[in-house]
Amino acid sequence: MIESNGPHPVTVLLGNPRAGSRTANVARRAADTLVECLAARGVRLAEPSVVDLSGLTPLLSTADWAQPPPAALAEAYRQVTSARLLLVATPTFKGSYTGLLKLFVDPLPRRALAATVAIPVMTAARAADQHAVDSHLRPLLLALDASVPVPGLSVLESQFDRLDDVVGRWCSAAAPVLAGVLPAVADPILPMLPDPSLLTFV
Repeated sequence: MIESNGPHPVTVLLGNPRAGSRTANVARRAADTLVECLAARGVRLAEPSVVDLSGLTPLLSTADWAQPPPAALAEAYRQVTSARLLLVATPTFKGSYTGLLKLFVDPLPRRALAATVAIPVMTAARAADQHAVDSHLRPLLLALDASVPVPGLSVLESQFDRLDDVVGRWCSAAAPVLAGVLPAVADPILPMLPDPSLLTFV
């Protein structure tokens, strides 16, 4: 059992098809900043682990969900669904999140994130697309029964050169809420693996 004040497991899920992306940098910076912000409020987070879907694309695109997933995929799902705090990061693609992220999430059971506090993180080229973090990515996380108690972090490409300031201001607003919510979230019973029945559409 995890103590009420931590250290709470943290996972960063990267939904960018390109490895080493600027979106990945934003998500990692946000996770590291949250560790510091919440520690100052007495809530301890574990060192963030990273699930980078760019390296799992071949496995996801060829997966036979009627069979147990390959070890690398199973481990990715374990890290995501056993996190107490989950940052889900994606670039804005056609006004929404990437197909790669959707491909990873689709096989998960509906309550896969019932014991998780999730934070949507998106990067965007245009200010007009900044709404996507809360209008598209947030509902995806809510559909998996995650708790999403704070507005998502949306960073414009034009803000990359002052990332510390943008992330810092967002964290200052989010930290008080997260500090109250995280200790109250129940521990997951078991990590959730893909459910093949969810891929049968009528």
